[in-house]
Amino acid sequence: MFKTGFDYQYAKTPDSSKTSEYKISTNDLLSFTMYTNDGFKLIDLTAFTTSSGSGGIGNSTAVANLYLVETDGYVKLPVLGRRKLIGLTIREVEQMLEESYSAFYVKPFIIVKISNRKVILFPGNTGDARIIPLTNNNTTLIDVIAIAGGISLNGKAKQVKLIRDVNKKHEVYLIDLSTIKGIKDAYLVLQANDIIYIEPRKRVSSKVLQELTPILSLLSTTILTFTLIYSIKK
Repeated sequence: MFKTGFDYQYAKTPDSSKTSEYKISTNDLLSFTMYTNDGFKLIDLTAFTTSSGSGGIGNSTAVANLYLVETDGYVKLPVLGRRKLIGLTIREVEQMLEESYSAFYVKPFIIVKISNRKVILFPGNTGDARIIPLTNNNTTLIDVIAIAGGISLNGKAKQVKLIRDVNKKHEVYLIDLSTIKGIKDAYLVLQANDIIYIEPRKRVSSKVLQELTPILSLLSTTILTFTLIYSIKK
């Protein structure tokens, strides 16, 4: 799988120090909770009402709706309509929503969460591929490999391919984790739908070995026979 030729031109691996946050991607499911007065009152966007408890401090929980990031990068939001969120960090989305909803509510305070983010990992062993959810906003390459139990015995640590969709084009980054020098790339923050493919070592399949065993046995027997005949004549 995912073979590349000897002359394949890999994309330049992103600087891990400049990609420290997750960015909104297509098919992400976004939910957010809004509070007025910098967090004193909770607004239930499902009913468009404000609920508050004693002392004017909100103590009820709003039902969190999920909003899909469509293929064009836009999300349909209550009151605001369709807004383009793709490529923004979660904090940037929160700031944008706070500014937009300030036209309707007093000092809105917004908390955004993203669900259904995932990456696919092939650890270098046949049949061990895993889909791993990105529960944190800054999940790194080394985090995902550790969650999967590390690189398999048959995997090549010096040939880790990270395949990422960038502007509707698949970019392939080659990462070497076999030495301490590659530690900077190990902390690359992953994005939704990244594919991590660890090149497996070439092995002779058991089926091939089964087919060769009779031939090798016959060959060794023939050599032994000729050796014995030669020694007797000598």
